[in-house]
Amino acid sequence: MITVSILTVSDSAAAGKREDLSGPALRARCDDLGWQVVHQRTVSDNADEIKERLAAWSDGKACRLILTTGGTGVALRDVTPEATRAVIDREIPGLEEMMRFEGRKHTKFAVLSRGVTGTRGETLIVNLPGSPKGAMESLDAIRDLIPHVLDLLAGKTEH
Repeated sequence: MITVSILTVSDSAAAGKREDLSGPALRARCDDLGWQVVHQRTVSDNADEIKERLAAWSDGKACRLILTTGGTGVALRDVTPEATRAVIDREIPGLEEMMRFEGRKHTKFAVLSRGVTGTRGETLIVNLPGSPKGAMESLDAIRDLIPHVLDLLAGKTEH
């Protein structure tokens, strides 16, 4: 069973000015995949808040996979990739490239996503775009690779 935590990064959703659509859409997709969502939270576009939540969920071993949604663009407040890089042990650029490559088939703006993927201990952290459509397409692009990554992180390295 893959355990998942979902972190929505959005100033307006955190302030209650806009409904979070991406977090619930990701939760529904995880349910469809048979993955168990153990945490779901919304924070503002604040690097310290993002880092704190990613580290706490990873270090507490509450989940094996953390999906973030939002804060991956080029706007000045988009700091999710920087916050993620600050807490991960190792980056996995191939997953990032795959998400942008597949996203480009749907919109030219996919290449503007600065989303990061990496590991912290035995936890995989994946930054997804903030739009529900972009988040779902990006997750779909790598979802078949996630179980293998988690097996490797757990020490299951036999092929």
